[in-house]
Amino acid sequence: METVVQKFGGTSVGTVERIQNAARRVVETLKKGKKVVVVSSAMAGETDSLIDLAHSVNEFPPEREMDMLLATGEQKAISLLSMAINKLGYPAVSLCGWQIPIITDDVHTKARISRIGIQRILNLLSEGYVPVVAGFQGVTDDWEITTLGRGGSDTTAVALASALGADCEIYTDVTGVFTADPRIVPGAKKLKVVSYEEMLELSSLGAKVMQIRSVEFAAKHGVRIHVRSSFEEEEGTWILPEEEVMEKVVVRGITLDTKESRITVVRVPDRPGIAATLFKPLGEAHIVVDMIVQNVSHDGYTDMSFTVSRNDAKKAEEIVRKTAQEIGAKEVIRDDRVAKVSIVGLGMRSSYGTAARMFEVLSRRGINIMAISTSEIRISCLIDEKYGELAVRELHEAFIEDGEEIKIGDDREGQEGS
Repeated sequence: METVVQKFGGTSVGTVERIQNAARRVVETLKKGKKVVVVSSAMAGETDSLIDLAHSVNEFPPEREMDMLLATGEQKAISLLSMAINKLGYPAVSLCGWQIPIITDDVHTKARISRIGIQRILNLLSEGYVPVVAGFQGVTDDWEITTLGRGGSDTTAVALASALGADCEIYTDVTGVFTADPRIVPGAKKLKVVSYEEMLELSSLGAKVMQIRSVEFAAKHGVRIHVRSSFEEEEGTWILPEEEVMEKVVVRGITLDTKESRITVVRVPDRPGIAATLFKPLGEAHIVVDMIVQNVSHDGYTDMSFTVSRNDAKKAEEIVRKTAQEIGAKEVIRDDRVAKVSIVGLGMRSSYGTAARMFEVLSRRGINIMAISTSEIRISCLIDEKYGELAVRELHEAFIEDGEEIKIGDDREGQEGS
């Protein structure tokens, strides 16, 4: 009998009515003769409420205690969802991460899954139960509760699907993955399929549908993901290996990330080893640095700017101020009013002029570019936050609405650069 993992996001279990709706979706799948493992996020707003509560007690709460607190959000949701499934006549059992167990490393608030013991899940399935698993959380080998970072329930679901050899259905409040955020671009198109690589870029660049670690896990273990609506029956978006995506476009999607901050270190001594000295403490603090720009040196000094997640900005600023003082830099400036706009598509590998066209579109609207970063299938520009939504709309019009599809096997692909 086929097994499927169904994950319900916070909006999908945000009220009693929505919990009951999620339970009905589970039962519909059971009636089709499939076994179901459910993964649930905390109810919508619950995690933010717990974070605010923690900061009202301590501005810089210990990360271990944050994990203890935040894990309670999912525990509340899974017990309620399990009750709702039981009421519909199907036995369900709620399980926290440590009860399975989902074993992680010991990096609190950003833990990574090391392994999963699935025997208890298999036993429950064989006995006719629906396991309802808490997303977002795990436990270390020393029995310390950990959490996987925002959106970590996606990773829990994909990891369980991988361990069980199952497909993974991600139920959310949207009908799939779109070419842009429909709230910004009303004409955004739903994608039928998207490759792991494209989804990785889209997730890392601000698309809120999937957490990046979950896509990394899916790509590594070949888990097929179906992103679909909790409230509508229509087909969603399949996230698949590149070889299963039968058409490539220059730009698959446009993203906007308004959750970054830029930190600038002014008058940094321009000598070998300074960059390593500056960024090493950030790495040791598990802070991810994104776009880095170093200005041309003048009189032996330079300015260096980089971006970090806004959630890490305070901590990063503190660390950098201490390092800047040690290396003799003049000052540290933090700017939270920035945004990162990006274009993503497999077709960029075989298309020329894409970057120039992006820069031209932004320039036409008077949008200044502060920093640029690229990969084979992505171009990102750091801009003033107030222009973020305008930039997305203009780029969507230029690349998606007026864009040209490149089919696999198209003779033009073999003629690039000739």
